[in-house]
Amino acid sequence: SSGINAEYGSSGINAEYGSELFEHMHQNGDYSHFYFSYRWFLLDFKRELEYEDVFRVWEGIWAAYQTTSDHFTHFIALALVEHYRDIILDNNMDFTDIIKFFNEMAERHDGKKILSSARQLVFRLQTLIDS
Repeated sequence: SSGINAEYGSSGINAEYGSELFEHMHQNGDYSHFYFSYRWFLLDFKRELEYEDVFRVWEGIWAAYQTTSDHFTHFIALALVEHYRDIILDNNMDFTDIIKFFNEMAERHDGKKILSSARQLVFRLQTLIDS
């Protein structure tokens, strides 16, 4: 197994997003492995965000590497999926739909919101670990 699933385990995704999205991912071609996000990691989110937001996200990744997590890129990917959670579920998207959707959304994401959500995800995970 690879991707985010290998890093945090499918149970982590299930706990974080609730069973509805996790089950949807499994029932529609099992894309809980997040292979659709490969480009995000390969290109360091350069294609996903506007020019100014790319630098903001990179700065967040570099800072997180030194302070909270050397896997902050995974939290950004999770934040992107969480941001569009309702669209994914409402449109019953399968793996191919997800790839197409995120390709069409390139450079149209709100980088500040995604970065803020990723930070909140780190905080929520740290809270779960500490309790």
